[in-house]
Amino acid sequence: MKKYLENYVKEVDALLANNQINKNTLENHLTKIQFFQHERLIHLLVTLFYALIFLICLALSIYIWTFSIVSLILICFLIPYILHYFFLENNVQYLYKQYDKMKEVLKK
Repeated sequence: MKKYLENYVKEVDALLANNQINKNTLENHLTKIQFFQHERLIHLLVTLFYALIFLICLALSIYIWTFSIVSLILICFLIPYILHYFFLENNVQYLYKQYDKMKEVLKK
């Protein structure tokens, strides 16, 4: 997904640079934004789930030491999920800016 989003952003930037925007391109961009928003929502939910389970296991590790091993495993998954979520968040916001620029180009 990361590579796909990066390529799409570059493709739209190239279209904007060459003023090759039409109504169909704008509608397609809105559809892509919806797909990426859905992806972002799913990653947010998974990240929150992992964080909650991590905190529960961390609290339980005070009483049962084996939960500290589970907590360590969960933090190894949680950190990449957080990084990926922020990547999605920042790029979806950039897609909003691209959409605004595309509307300006169409108005001209």
